[in-house]
Amino acid sequence: MDSTPEDHGFDSENLSFINNNATATTTTNTATTSAAASGSSRYENQKRRDWNTFGQYLRNHRPPLSLSRCSGAHVLEFLRYLDQFGKTKVHAPTCPFFGNPSQPAPCPCPLRQAWGSLDALIGRLRAAYDEHGAGGHETNPFGDRAVRLYLREVRDSQSRARGISYEKKKRKRPLQQQPFTTLPPPPPGTS
Repeated sequence: MDSTPEDHGFDSENLSFINNNATATTTTNTATTSAAASGSSRYENQKRRDWNTFGQYLRNHRPPLSLSRCSGAHVLEFLRYLDQFGKTKVHAPTCPFFGNPSQPAPCPCPLRQAWGSLDALIGRLRAAYDEHGAGGHETNPFGDRAVRLYLREVRDSQSRARGISYEKKKRKRPLQQQPFTTLPPPPPGTS
């Protein structure tokens, strides 16, 4: 494969560094192509690839982990592992470009996974976990409090480091036109 994993995000066929078996990677690519042709939505395809990637991560974990023994701590380990393939420059507090949204010159700060990518990934994995009947909603490691706190910490630190606000955008409500009503005339005798 000529491309690197960071060129493509989280899809399992591009994370072949997890899987040392080239034949299995080819099989995954073929399965992905045929599934895409069957009419699944883009979201469903990405969710399936993310689920397969996480499953591969668990199988390659030392010692190998079963999904039933997976906890929020393992999810955090997976997210930190993915950081090495990120494309988002996150400036250290000591960097002269800390808090600057545009970087005027190169700096040695690390590349990380963007908060939005991690947040979307966790959302898809959370849904996939629920769909695969791996346990009740309460046992979903992707919804663990530690995972939510980690995502919040990543969002806040990247916001400060990159000088970008991640505040939720408030939806503008359409102005409702109030029908004009005529006021009744004042009572006689008042001026």
